[in-house]
Amino acid sequence: MKYFSRLSALTAVLLAGIVSANAQQAKVDSSLFYQTVQTYVNPVLPGDHPDPTLLKVGDDFYHCGSSFHFNPYMPIYHSKDLVHWEIISRVLTADNASFVTDRPSAGTWQGAITYFYGSYWIYFSANGQWFSKADSPKGPWSKPVKLETNPETGNLGYDNAIFVDDNGKPYMVIKNGQKVNRIQELGKDGQLTSKVMNLDWINAKLQYSWAEGPVMAKRNGIYYYFPAGDVSGGQYALKGTELTADSTKWTRLGNFFKPITDAKVGFRRPNHIAAPVQIADGTWWTIGQSYEKYDGDDWSGTGRQTGLYEVTWDGERPWGAAPTTQPVLKPKLPKSGIAWRSVKTDYFDKETLDLAWHFLNKRASTRYSLSAKKGWVRLNADTAAAHLLQKETDHFYTAVTRVDLDAADAASKAGLYLTSGNQRVNVKLYTGNDGGKKIIFKMDTAVRSVANTIGNIVWLKVERYLHRLTAYYSADGKKWTSMGAPISAVNMDKTQPNYNSWVGTSVGLFAEGKPADFDLFICKDGETEVPAEGRSNYFGVKTVNNDGVKAVTNTSDLGGWFMISGVETGKQPALIALTASAKKAGQLEIYIDDIQKDKLIATVPVGATANSWKSFSKALKGISGQHDVFVKFPTAAAESIQVKSLKFVSK
Repeated sequence: MKYFSRLSALTAVLLAGIVSANAQQAKVDSSLFYQTVQTYVNPVLPGDHPDPTLLKVGDDFYHCGSSFHFNPYMPIYHSKDLVHWEIISRVLTADNASFVTDRPSAGTWQGAITYFYGSYWIYFSANGQWFSKADSPKGPWSKPVKLETNPETGNLGYDNAIFVDDNGKPYMVIKNGQKVNRIQELGKDGQLTSKVMNLDWINAKLQYSWAEGPVMAKRNGIYYYFPAGDVSGGQYALKGTELTADSTKWTRLGNFFKPITDAKVGFRRPNHIAAPVQIADGTWWTIGQSYEKYDGDDWSGTGRQTGLYEVTWDGERPWGAAPTTQPVLKPKLPKSGIAWRSVKTDYFDKETLDLAWHFLNKRASTRYSLSAKKGWVRLNADTAAAHLLQKETDHFYTAVTRVDLDAADAASKAGLYLTSGNQRVNVKLYTGNDGGKKIIFKMDTAVRSVANTIGNIVWLKVERYLHRLTAYYSADGKKWTSMGAPISAVNMDKTQPNYNSWVGTSVGLFAEGKPADFDLFICKDGETEVPAEGRSNYFGVKTVNNDGVKAVTNTSDLGGWFMISGVETGKQPALIALTASAKKAGQLEIYIDDIQKDKLIATVPVGATANSWKSFSKALKGISGQHDVFVKFPTAAAESIQVKSLKFVSK
């Protein structure tokens, strides 16, 4: 590796870590890391993405996992580079899911996506094992078929996986309870065939807690079996010289992931990995889930978030890369053109609902309309609430909506909604009626209320800054009035009873008592200050605390950059404004979607500020919609400029 004389100690360590984690890859000019996007930071699937499975077909990658009670069930994600993911279909709608139990912690488990005998298949658990198939992962998916079993195979359990051997034969990796671990071949009709292989010895003495979510892979003629511990963590590996139930042919290898050396890691116990896949350059990769928790700062309520981990080999022994807060060199795959996974803005101007949305029960999935009021979505609430939600993906964002409701009585409510996975802790900002028409912001016993002097059509906004939620309302979406002191969301964000019914926080819209119309849902609103510390990806930068103000600065004279995902820039904003502090004059380059010449939208001059915060702006042209926004620091100026926030200013 080429080192540079003015690299800071922090950056030198960071670069050394990248090279050691990817020793089998060709050497890379390290200066590129500071000027282009060569790295990623976990999680690549932020928010609630439990029990991930991974499929590689040709140059494409697909992911699916457990949905539980969120429906439509089993969203299928697609990627070209294993870092950027988009939903391309959902396997099962509520109207075809009469056999699925409709309550928190139930629903569909597993969602194992696979490909064999010329078709794509999804195997899942919902009061038994089922499968659907399709010619394309984009669907349409067939009506589910129940998987049949027999006394010898026994109960088919849950969290099963599919392993396809080199000869094309598919096998179900069966998991039932703590002590049942079995393997059985699948026929061309998708049903079990041949004799079951009984591997119950794997966890007969509860060596791996539950030994759940087992997956399998094969490399150089050796079979690998990867059981997880339980929902809280633990991932293990075994290798076998034959695909057999004979325990003498298998060797226990111990922990799969390398020991953590980064004390700041929040995703400390990744597990429930997908079967590792090999890409063209010979490297192997897997994805795995983890709760997020730091010393004194618990984000477990967000759900099990999924990260990307390289798998390296010590002879016949696989090792998953240890979790780290530092950037990791991306897989050597082509750019995808897919945005970073974030909550999506929706103007409800299409004939069908965006695939990012989900419902918390079957009834709610029938209680919306995109045609009742053109360009709006109507939530048809009555005595039961209606809602429309997405998986929360960030700790910093602003959600905005414009709602039309005549709140004539106390039962009538409509607005923005955040809820825990088990729906027992929630936050609502809504137009309603409490002894008169009011705008109300509420979580548990914390309530902020003001008289609604605007009318039936009201703009509502919630800013999340870590665990702090602040509410606003407006008549025009331009001039906002605060609802008062922030409300703490710690009780929603922390570990929930019974693991939050296995899922995480959702954010979106709700209505109660009567129908309500919503013109839009914006997240992450770029017309509100977007904190730089809420970055999703970065290289060569750090967060600093400047007299109580958090900001981001670069650590090297080679430059550096950070990316804020999913920023809604608005409809052709006139300016981009940065709040910054600078020791000396310089400039910051702003890109959308990637750091490359044709993605540069502004070069913002930054003057020296004498340790104060000032706004610096640059005119924009032809920019609109939701984008990943990159801020690139100048070279030869380590820690010269600190960026507090960015904002898109409308005309």
